[in-house]
Amino acid sequence: MNQSVFRLTLPIMFGYLPLGMAFGVLFTTQLDYAWWAAPLMGILIYAGAGQILAVSLLAANAGLLEVFVAMFVLNARHLFYGLSLLGQFRGAGWRKLYLIFGLTDETYSLLTSRPRGANRAHEQEVDFRITGFNQFYWVVGCALGALLGDNVAFDSTGIEFALVALFIVLTLEQLRALGEGFPIWIGAAAAGVAMLLLPPAHQLIGAIALVTGVLLIVYRRARKQHLQEEGNHG
Repeated sequence: MNQSVFRLTLPIMFGYLPLGMAFGVLFTTQLDYAWWAAPLMGILIYAGAGQILAVSLLAANAGLLEVFVAMFVLNARHLFYGLSLLGQFRGAGWRKLYLIFGLTDETYSLLTSRPRGANRAHEQEVDFRITGFNQFYWVVGCALGALLGDNVAFDSTGIEFALVALFIVLTLEQLRALGEGFPIWIGAAAAGVAMLLLPPAHQLIGAIALVTGVLLIVYRRARKQHLQEEGNHG
């Protein structure tokens, strides 16, 4: 099973290792902490872009409350992710808490796009291992970057582009798994509206709220139509 999980998570690994290294470099070059605090942060917080934001705020002498609020707003989209996977995680037992904790953008994309069998317990075990593998890649990247930043001087400009490339790959995977482009185009349109109408600090939350509202309306209409068709056939 681990070999199949490793193959599934390869795109995540190729994104998380360089991105984690970018975080590690930023952490050790901008903050006066020991290098091992970077992978420790990856283990205990595991917030990806939120960790990079935290480094920038701490380097600017922001207070812990400011850092907490900023990270909460940035990662509030995970509330929507968790709600959509409540059914999928039901009955997962002790694994459920970790599945919720480890639900990053990339892990969510992989868990919702991969083929699933009828054996719920087996699929939840695969979900658990996927989540663990992805966090392992991130923590290793954080550690390598922190060690490099602490011992080697080099120009790391542009290394954060790995996150953009990873999202492009995952979007294409979602498009192929869905078989239709409607949710993708709705997401793009919501992002465009948010960029036009909202300040940068609120664009992500605004886009998520908009696309969620539209998809809920579409879902309710489709469900109502399905129930009507069943009633007509009955």
